[in-house]
Amino acid sequence: MKILDFGSLNYDYVYRVEHAVTAGETISSFDMEVFCGGKGLNQAIAAARAGAKVYLAGMVGTDGKLFMDICGENGVDTSCIRQMSGKSGHAIIQLDKKGQNCILLYGGTNQMITKEYTDEVLSDFGEGDVLLLQNEVNLLDYIIDRAYDKGMKIVLNPSPFDEKITACDLSKVSVFMLNEIEGEQVTGEKEPERILEALAGKFPEAEIVLTLGSNGVVYSHKDERFRQDIYKVETVDTTAAGDTFTGYFVASMGKGMDMGAVLRRCSKAAAIAVSRKGAVNSIPMEKEVDRWQGQ
Repeated sequence: MKILDFGSLNYDYVYRVEHAVTAGETISSFDMEVFCGGKGLNQAIAAARAGAKVYLAGMVGTDGKLFMDICGENGVDTSCIRQMSGKSGHAIIQLDKKGQNCILLYGGTNQMITKEYTDEVLSDFGEGDVLLLQNEVNLLDYIIDRAYDKGMKIVLNPSPFDEKITACDLSKVSVFMLNEIEGEQVTGEKEPERILEALAGKFPEAEIVLTLGSNGVVYSHKDERFRQDIYKVETVDTTAAGDTFTGYFVASMGKGMDMGAVLRRCSKAAAIAVSRKGAVNSIPMEKEVDRWQGQ
């Protein structure tokens, strides 16, 4: 089983503020840092640090060397990444004193995916391989259709949720990784149990992983149901917490662990991530997660 993460690579410009700016308001930040991020890169590195062999596909600009370097340092295969003219994608992140964030995305080269490039990448993958997707690249519907035709197991984190998600044939998705907000956007329901019921009704064969913030996470698949509470830590930065969880989940899928153990492992990794600054910088290594006792 090979894991292909087809997704975004962004530079994250993180501004530390008292509170997120509101309409018509001008505020000053008291710090600014630049990190490598993007949901595609974050999740690929999380899966690699969790012990999986991961291939990352995506587009970078002429400023993309740092992405290649950080992938190499973390054992992520970059043979599928292509360089384009222009700027790489980036995110402007407001991070408040409670560690909560607001994010503005600029697509850049992440929005330059072509059908020809997609076909080229997928030609090296086939039945039983895993495709991890987010919604920070274009042609998401085409990528899903082609991967499904090849018999790949499609794992989708439908974030950010927009019209590109509704244009996809979501019945082809094998695993949904989503939070309460995304669950409501997909189903129209607000309560976790009703979200799970609605997703199961729409996609009866799919596995559902619904993260619930301070209330932990629920895994649901047909008659199976597993719950996991959060591990309490001091929150510093939540930027890559969900991506860390997703990357660890995909990596753990191939380890033969029972679902309860998978959720505990992913929750530990996410807890460690929120206790640190940055996106990629915050993602823990496998050995650290496995020895961390939590609370």
